[in-house]
Amino acid sequence: MMAPPNNIVIFHYPYSPYARRVTWYLTLRGLEYAQCIQPPVIPREDLSALGVNYRRIPVMSIGRDIYCDTRLILRKLEDMFPSGALGSKKDDERAIERLLETWTVEAPVFSRAASLIPTTLPAMNDPKFTKDREGFSGRPWSKEVLERGRPESIAYIRNCFDLLETTLLADGRDWILKTDKPSLADIEAIWPFDWLVEMKGSMPANVISAKQFPKVYAWIQRFRAALKVAKSTGPKPVSLKGPEAVKLIITAEFAEPNGTVDVNDPLNLKEGMEVEVYPTDSGFTHRDRGRLVTLTPNEVTVATRSRVGDKEVHIHAPRSGFRITKAGGESVAGSKL
Repeated sequence: MMAPPNNIVIFHYPYSPYARRVTWYLTLRGLEYAQCIQPPVIPREDLSALGVNYRRIPVMSIGRDIYCDTRLILRKLEDMFPSGALGSKKDDERAIERLLETWTVEAPVFSRAASLIPTTLPAMNDPKFTKDREGFSGRPWSKEVLERGRPESIAYIRNCFDLLETTLLADGRDWILKTDKPSLADIEAIWPFDWLVEMKGSMPANVISAKQFPKVYAWIQRFRAALKVAKSTGPKPVSLKGPEAVKLIITAEFAEPNGTVDVNDPLNLKEGMEVEVYPTDSGFTHRDRGRLVTLTPNEVTVATRSRVGDKEVHIHAPRSGFRITKAGGESVAGSKL
């Protein structure tokens, strides 16, 4: 059994807007990788077999290191495969990348976008899907709730389109950082808006369309064209079945050495302590428990065991938007409620 290309396996489903952040990045980079397609609702038996309780998509493995959250995934790909990275080397431009990441991922941009899913879509008539999304979000998720909040969400998203139209794209540039092709900054900014534009019926044309926001819509079209070229000329992802992906991962080496546990971290946690790690905004009832391996200002890593093969795996998560809890005890961190 051959190792995955670059030892990268992406667990995702194709219409996940978050997963597109990662697959777009890999495509534009021309980085070879393998993918293991997952169901859009839980359970996800392949990830469970690896000992992963985290319930959001995508998840990336590189060897026996498993990375949660697209913010951390993109940072790891930038750091571990630096040749041809899409991120800027300039401090001010890196600040723009991070601010755009925070705006679209951590701010309410995507939650507002998600509330514009048309209630006429077939999935909205599937009780399994709506129940899954209620468990995921921790709040009611029905046609009635979405329709009630729709006007406010449209107004919010219109303001987001206006921000892009009148600031970053106002001077007619092709790409956010005036690069000659899409950069990391474009990926960080574009993903929720491309998703909404693609989803027919999500936004009323008399409020949000190419007529009101021609620069934003033209930017989206340029991005799609660049992505189409990259897909046609670059490597195709290798598709793996779940059991095959699990076997390849648990028999691989670790991709990176253990980090350190910051002795000055305000949580006052110690290396080897048993902790739980989980997101605070959605999917927070699914918690990964393990031995603390790394704790830095930007990352937490726990060691746990795979349910298939009983091999040690390391689960990584960003600090922002995640909580760390002493196993069996009270919360000791929370950056976002």
